[in-house]
Amino acid sequence: MLENFPYYLSLIIAIVFIIMIANKIRVAYPVLLVVAGLLISFIPNVPVIRIDPELIFIIFLPPLLYEAAWAISWKELWKWRRIIGSFAFVVVFLTATTVAFVANHFIPGFSLALGFLLGGIVSPPDAVSAGAILKFVKVQKRLSSILEGESLLNDASSLIIFRFAMIAVATGQFIWQDAVFSFSWMLVGGIGIGLIIGWLFMKGHKLLPTDANMDTILTIVAPYLMYIAAEEAHSSGVLAVVSGGLLLSNNRHSFLSTSSRLRGLNVWESLSFVLNGLVFILIGLDLPEITSGLGEVSIYDAVGYGLLVTAVLIVVRILSAYGAVVVTLIARNFITVADNRSPGFKAPILLGWTGMRGVVSLAAALSIPVKLYPDGPDFPQRNLILFITFIVILTTLLVQGLTLPYLIRKMEIPSYNDHLPEDEAEELIRREMAKMTLEHLRKNHSELLEKSMFLQQIHEKWRGKVEKESDIKLSSEIKDAYLDILNAQRAWLIEQNYDKKQHFDEDLIRRHLVKIDLEEERLLLIH
Repeated sequence: MLENFPYYLSLIIAIVFIIMIANKIRVAYPVLLVVAGLLISFIPNVPVIRIDPELIFIIFLPPLLYEAAWAISWKELWKWRRIIGSFAFVVVFLTATTVAFVANHFIPGFSLALGFLLGGIVSPPDAVSAGAILKFVKVQKRLSSILEGESLLNDASSLIIFRFAMIAVATGQFIWQDAVFSFSWMLVGGIGIGLIIGWLFMKGHKLLPTDANMDTILTIVAPYLMYIAAEEAHSSGVLAVVSGGLLLSNNRHSFLSTSSRLRGLNVWESLSFVLNGLVFILIGLDLPEITSGLGEVSIYDAVGYGLLVTAVLIVVRILSAYGAVVVTLIARNFITVADNRSPGFKAPILLGWTGMRGVVSLAAALSIPVKLYPDGPDFPQRNLILFITFIVILTTLLVQGLTLPYLIRKMEIPSYNDHLPEDEAEELIRREMAKMTLEHLRKNHSELLEKSMFLQQIHEKWRGKVEKESDIKLSSEIKDAYLDILNAQRAWLIEQNYDKKQHFDEDLIRRHLVKIDLEEERLLLIH
């Protein structure tokens, strides 16, 4: 382990430089990382990185899912819940089923159970890949929200299929009633365990005398505890992390201090940056080991199987996108839908083309045990499944990943203005928050306003007459008054986020909340 430490360190440095290059040439970094890992793997005498398959999910999935749950907008998730749910569960099941029958028919020696195993592995699209690509092009907020929401839940549904397929391969039988009961427990148990542990962490943050460093460490421990507890209870660790993460994210201002929120934000951005980089470069580095175990299957046949499965995934997703539009257009006559307007024929193509595979597919494939059971026979077709998964990831990243920005620009899908334009929303938030702040200041701190030069300057600043703030010393009484004002602003912003009469993008609301946190930190530094 220690003798390879310089190599591991050089990989981290390589990841940083590759992402810098990707940002410079405006190419999604997962694409370059996979290619770079592939090239590094062909260098002679390069150490082979082997991770215990049982630890793959534990190392990477909990923190990445938790970070995504904290970043996503619950408001957007709920608004588009029907299409997100259909893609995260129905489409994943349809995709896995189609892959299973195609693999069983066209790949020699592939049973239906192995086909479902492969389908469960490659069915969930990767949000990291799509997110990295979408940041270079302007796309509808609704599309990015659907992709983010889908990615949080489709991992759970695909891994449930994966687990049942593993049991079927090992035992040679599949009992439907047991599967239905297990599936129900995975959903209910996973969500329940995540919410319970999330609630306990909220209480712990409130009751224990923690500081910003301790709070940050606890946020790192939380997803691992949620995942392990749910898996030990034979429910879905993915849903536990997602549900617990969403609970804590939406209550962050009630149990975390300003310092804890700001410091945690920086730590989590760096942690997810490193983990995502490692995962994608590992995809390329693993190819030589995968190809060496193909056995009697030729490399050309294996590549052909991989391309066949990739084509199935793309076609099924695009057809499913059109099916979702048709169902929505019919359903709007009976139920209230998120948007009555027809997205046209272009939007489903775009949604279908965003199905790049990545982190979860790799982790699932690598977690297949080498042996069916201890001291038993080798797991059938393990290396072929690994190789097909690699081809699927590489092909979708290169083909769909590189062409998606061009497709978005070429199709020119009109914006439906789900939210107010950013400039207009920014101005409206500033004006309305200024009105609320002035009213709060006059109503609750009128006496201090007459005595304090600082509060008078703040008062004038919000009236648009003073641009610079004073650096004078403040008494604790004035600090408390200003903190009360900042808390009132924070509460007002959170209320506006869920006001159905307003149409503010939650990302914009969150940026203003961070500004208030920074202002509070600055105030606390004034003596």
